[in-house]
Amino acid sequence: MSARETIRPEDVLNALRAVKDPDLHRDIVSLDFVKNLKIAGGSVSFDIELTTPACPVKDRLREEAVSAVKALPGVASVSVNMTAQVRPSRIESPASGMSRVKNAIAVASGKGGVGKSTVATNLALALSRSGAKVGLMDADIYGPSVPTLLGGGAKPPRPGAEEGTLLPVEHLGLKFISMGLFTGRETPVIWRGPMATKMIQQFLSQVVWGELDYLIIDLPPGTGDVQLTLTQSAPLVGAVIVTTPQDVAVGVTLRGLRMFEKVQVPILGIVENMSAFICPHCGKETEIFRRGGGRRAAEELSVPFLGEIPLDPVLAASGDSGKPVVADESLSPETPSVKAFLEIAGSLARQVSIVNEMTRSVHHRPEEVRTADGAVEIHWNDGHLSRYPFRALRQACPCALCVDEWTGEKRMDPNRVLMSVRPLDIRRVGRYALQFSWSDLHGSGIYTYDQLRSLDPTAPA
Repeated sequence: MSARETIRPEDVLNALRAVKDPDLHRDIVSLDFVKNLKIAGGSVSFDIELTTPACPVKDRLREEAVSAVKALPGVASVSVNMTAQVRPSRIESPASGMSRVKNAIAVASGKGGVGKSTVATNLALALSRSGAKVGLMDADIYGPSVPTLLGGGAKPPRPGAEEGTLLPVEHLGLKFISMGLFTGRETPVIWRGPMATKMIQQFLSQVVWGELDYLIIDLPPGTGDVQLTLTQSAPLVGAVIVTTPQDVAVGVTLRGLRMFEKVQVPILGIVENMSAFICPHCGKETEIFRRGGGRRAAEELSVPFLGEIPLDPVLAASGDSGKPVVADESLSPETPSVKAFLEIAGSLARQVSIVNEMTRSVHHRPEEVRTADGAVEIHWNDGHLSRYPFRALRQACPCALCVDEWTGEKRMDPNRVLMSVRPLDIRRVGRYALQFSWSDLHGSGIYTYDQLRSLDPTAPA
């Protein structure tokens, strides 16, 4: 029997089911990543279409796919082409100009002075550098800095094809809009809150972005009218919180994080800016602001920690020169600040994919969640009531500490969970999950709504 006859497409696909995305916790076949499968004699070729060009584990997935298919009898060679197609969130936008924006991401901070706009601008450029189509909305009406960070000199936006619409300015591969394009660098915006809110609504409804994979929205610091308008009006897939290492900055930043929780916008992660000073001469790091505050906050709140950005003199100079470090071709990718932004952009893209996949699978949502008689009770939107005994729910924790993210095997011995365990706090995570803080001090498990339904054998499909 020839190799052509023995190698069947279904055999290849079955072999590839052993390759799992570590973030989405499903195999690449069920995720519909495998495209253009071809078999010619003993040669097998196919594409693996990822959900973002910035995927940091694509090399590992490729190696595992090649290894899995090569193990099949009759296979002489395997060719894998890695591609990417950013998937859109399922959040519908009421703003016509954003109808083709796949993922809108807010970048926020609880206070000013943490370098939020610098982070937002360089993250947008890093995502664009990976091959994605990216836009940047400067929503800081009173202190717009994006035009300056991108070099200044940009002309005001041109009118769009339809009356009352605007086309964003394009520079360094980004489409962007900012109040600074209308007022100039030295003209103050002296407006009351309603006027600033109206301008934000115009940005959302009248700017025609075209097709974008990611739109980064640089929010003003704090938790006022503008922030609330954006979180309630923009189709946000999630938010990034920027902080500095000091405890006081982290404490203020947590208030911004709680604001997003209240409006059910998922937290994609925390970024710690100014984490350590790197000497340009010897390369030695000096922790000026007590490094690690952002990481501790992320661990405390069980949200992703996206990474640290150093106090790099090159980064400080880029803000004055109008040439962001990620777009500066004279800098090596190993320049500390450039490397940090590229890695954080990859982590951010992963979190967007995770949230989208979790949200995409949601079919049922809780109307009410409460505790009663040793169990968590959930009243679902289809009228069904589920009861989960505390200990059984704790034993089913899906976090990486309890379950291996690659193999799905249990890391935790269920029998070691205390009989007296109980939830101390229950929080909603965006629009797709619940998070429990347990009395045994464990709190990193995020239970998706679909997982909770599957834990109840009496729940209708």
